[in-house]
Amino acid sequence: MTWQEFKQNYLVRFWAPVPAVLAAGVLSAYYFGITGTFWAVTGEFTRWGGHLLQAFGAQPESWGYFKVIGLAGTPLDRVDGMMIIGMFAGCLSAALWANNVKLRMPQHRIRIVQAVVGGMIAGFGARLAMGCNLAAFFTGIPQFSLHAWFFMLTAAAGSWFGARFTMLPVFRIPVKLQKVSAAQPLTQHPDHAARRFRLGMLVFVGVVLWAVATTFSAPKLGLAALFGVAFGLIIERAQVCFTSAFRDLWLTGRTQMAKAILIGMAVSTIGVYSYVQLGVPAKIMWMGPNAVIGGLLFGFGIVLAGGCETGWMYRAVEGQVHYWWVGLGNIIGATVLAAMWDDIAPALATSYPKTNLLEVFGPQGGLIVTYLLLALAMLAVLAWEKHFFARKAAKDTLAKEAV
Repeated sequence: MTWQEFKQNYLVRFWAPVPAVLAAGVLSAYYFGITGTFWAVTGEFTRWGGHLLQAFGAQPESWGYFKVIGLAGTPLDRVDGMMIIGMFAGCLSAALWANNVKLRMPQHRIRIVQAVVGGMIAGFGARLAMGCNLAAFFTGIPQFSLHAWFFMLTAAAGSWFGARFTMLPVFRIPVKLQKVSAAQPLTQHPDHAARRFRLGMLVFVGVVLWAVATTFSAPKLGLAALFGVAFGLIIERAQVCFTSAFRDLWLTGRTQMAKAILIGMAVSTIGVYSYVQLGVPAKIMWMGPNAVIGGLLFGFGIVLAGGCETGWMYRAVEGQVHYWWVGLGNIIGATVLAAMWDDIAPALATSYPKTNLLEVFGPQGGLIVTYLLLALAMLAVLAWEKHFFARKAAKDTLAKEAV
């Protein structure tokens, strides 16, 4: 294979979701084993909100929530911070390689409202549940934490309500038609694409070298940045968005991304299990109303906003301004939850147990139960897909007969 073929096939074209999410599952398991934590983003975004408050003279480090997740140092001193820096760099590199960076403004002011409000609801719900689509779902379930299963189910329910809510007339933007005399040909700028590809390579190589150099003084931090680059490449090139996985189920019946996510979790589970057996402690969170309420709010919020935590990150670096607002809303919502935590935590979270399936059913039993639940989830997705298209076909038949 020539360089041009490799470039076109693997750096410019989008990647298929199933192998990409499967690779993310494998990487997330190794990330857990090497760093001792899971692939997660909203906890660090909450810390960013805390640092912003500190800049204005507040003392959020005294809040109970930051005593749980920590606020010491800067993003450069934390595993999560370095990983997220790597993710943004990976997303930007991949977008530049494919010439997919272009400033795109929201089509209407209602979209900005959706982005901020939806982002705030999703950020609040994610931190209430102690994790977003990653820590409380994609990497939470392979950690054998029972709360992640309740989060998944309620996030799916919340996304159903969100999908119905966003179909209301108030969110329908009027289309402006413009009369033209002839079709405008697509204009290609190969020189622009070549320059952006080189810039993407410069960003990629620069961040990788910086991360490798960091490993000599702080191995976990440097490796976290390298993993972040890999995660960023995957989510941008495969356009991995958990919002579309949920929303498409209800609106279009498409299940490709949902099935890819389930397969990715199945692959990740055995890797995490191996590390747990070697003595790396799993990350288990409270199984209380926080997981249920947080999941509902998160599912509703990501559909209203149009993007989840991974989705807004890669779309933001692609130049989609709408997702800058989603990210801002996420940080605001997560920080608001941190401010309220001391008042609501006893009733909703900390009074409840942290349920580890490996402890409830034993090591082998917990692994088997997790795979059985993943299999049931896959069967449910397949059954819904069959039901959706059967119902659609029946409606189409009735419509034809009416005519």
